[in-house]
Amino acid sequence: MKDLNPSFHFSAHLALVREQTAYQLICTTNGFENFTNWRQLACYAGVAPFEYSSGSSIKGKTRVSHYADKQLKSLLNMCALSSKKYDPQMKNYFDRKIKEGKNKMLVLNNIRCKLLSRVFAVINRQTPYINTYKFAA
Repeated sequence: MKDLNPSFHFSAHLALVREQTAYQLICTTNGFENFTNWRQLACYAGVAPFEYSSGSSIKGKTRVSHYADKQLKSLLNMCALSSKKYDPQMKNYFDRKIKEGKNKMLVLNNIRCKLLSRVFAVINRQTPYINTYKFAA
């Protein structure tokens, strides 16, 4: 599989997205050809929030869809948990949002979306991920 798809090299070497998640992303997206951007994949994986509304009178909270690829969502969840623990940028983001009073699961879902956007950026540029956070001090 590593030799068959060049996307594996870039997606698997992204910080805290490992082989199993990279394989699942490649299989789900058909080599990153079924989805044109990361937002479509986030919607498919069930991590994109949707507004609940009915006309002009009912405005509910935004929630994620339950019609999702559960296997991909669980892999992204594990990546987000390890990213929150080991990636300083995500750890600072998580701590900052919790101090603002945000729900922990909401922030974890945001981290899942950030990971998907990073994977798509790496695949579209065909370059390895460069963590610019460590240079910005």
